Parts: sequence; C-alpha cells; structure tokens
Amino acid sequence: MSNNDMICLTCSLQDLWNTDMIVMVCLRDERCVMTKIKVEDLLNLKETIAASLFTGVTYPWEVLSKLSNYIIELGQTLAEGDYDQVGQDVWVSKSATIAPTASITGPTIIGHHAEVRHCAYIRGSVIVGESAIVGNSTELKNVVLFNRVQVPHFNYVGDSILGYQSHIGAGGITSNQKSDKSAILVQADGARLETGLTKLGTILGDHVEVGSNSVLNPGSVVGRGTTVYPLSMVRGVIPAQSIYKKQGDLVEKSVRG
Repeated sequence: MSNNDMICLTCSLQDLWNTDMIVMVCLRDERCVMTKIKVEDLLNLKETIAASLFTGVTYPWEVLSKLSNYIIELGQTLAEGDYDQVGQDVWVSKSATIAPTASITGPTIIGHHAEVRHCAYIRGSVIVGESAIVGNSTELKNVVLFNRVQVPHFNYVGDSILGYQSHIGAGGITSNQKSDKSAILVQADGARLETGLTKLGTILGDHVEVGSNSVLNPGSVVGRGTTVYPLSMVRGVIPAQSIYKKQGDLVEKSVRG
C-alpha cells in the first residue's frame, strides 16, 4: 500500500487503493461518505481573481506557499483605471471601501466593492475578493478570500482559503499551528495526508457557514454548503452539505424539493 492509500479505521475498509485522495468520514449512523478534498470539489475558481494560482494544484493548501509572490506579480498587471497602488505591493480597487483605521501591509490585493472595516489588520499575502467583508478587528495573514466572503467581526484567519460566499461568525478563528509546531496533517477518522506545512489554518468550501466563537483547528477542511454550529471545535474533514453540531455529532442537510 502506498503513502497515498487511505483506510477508514472506524469501518475497517481496506480496499481503497487508487482512490486519488478521497478521505473517509464516518457519520454517527456508522455509514461512510466519501469526502473529496481537491480544489474542484471545494472551490469555484470563477469566483476569485486568483484562479490561475490554482493551476496544476491538486489540494487547495498547496497554493499558500506561493501566495506572496503571486500577489506581487498579479498586482503589477492590474489596470490603473480600476486599482490604486496605495503602498508597497498593496493594490486596492477604486470601488472598495477602506476604513481609515484599517492597517494593510503588502503584498495585498483588495477587490472591487470589498469593504475593510474599522481596525481591521491585514498582515500581508492576502487577497480579498470582490464584495468581501473584512470586519472590525479582524486579522488576516496569508489568506485567499474568494468573492463575497464575510469575516465581519473579531475574526482571525491565517494560512487559509475561504471559498465563495463563505462566512465566519463573530469571534470565529482559524488556528493555524499545532502547539508542538510539527507538520500538519489533513485527517479524518484515521485517514490522513501529510501537507508538509507547519502553518495551515482552514479550507472552507463555497457557501460554508461557521457559527460565532467557533475554533477551526489546523488542517481542518469543511465541504461545500456545510453549516457549523456556534461554539464548535472543528477538527479534520467535514463533508459537504452537512450540519456540524459538535465533534461526533454530524448530520446531512435535508434536501428540500
């Protein structure tokens, strides 16, 4: 069995050769669902100015080490009629709204109609998508926010990618480093993949809702359309179209029709 072969230890399924990195996640009713964690399974690349950053990439976190240089190169191609260069390697759309108390360090690009509110702290290597909201006292570092993402109140988002129209409630944070500073694994119920990164926050798929005061642990991945309850402590891979209530309490969203 190769290093990329996955075994769900909970269900003792061992016939997972050549699965192309499909992680097994077990729901509390003890049936397994396959949760894919590739770029195309999580993110709509039509909803970011950084689509070309993901070219040739399998898993979203692979772009994080390239982000700083990418922003510098991309910024130099932005039309002067659409963007102002307001500092070293900082480009802000002319239609964006930036509070005078916000702190922005490059390399950073802030997209059309985005809003950066009072005392936001953007530390560099950040792309803020179109119509995205970076709220009061929110801190960003080495992050791609897709279009219409909202991190509106007292959030920390570091070394993370937040998909189209995802939202983190007040006080929600992405923890991006283990206490022992070892390399971070993406894992679920015994299946695991080495990232080679010592800093990796969270990958949120499109349309994810994270409740207030939740902590997303290093290397957590949340699938498209999933809702995370407030005060949650999220670890591992959470399937798409789920409701995460707490560790071990996960249900599928009902289909209305």
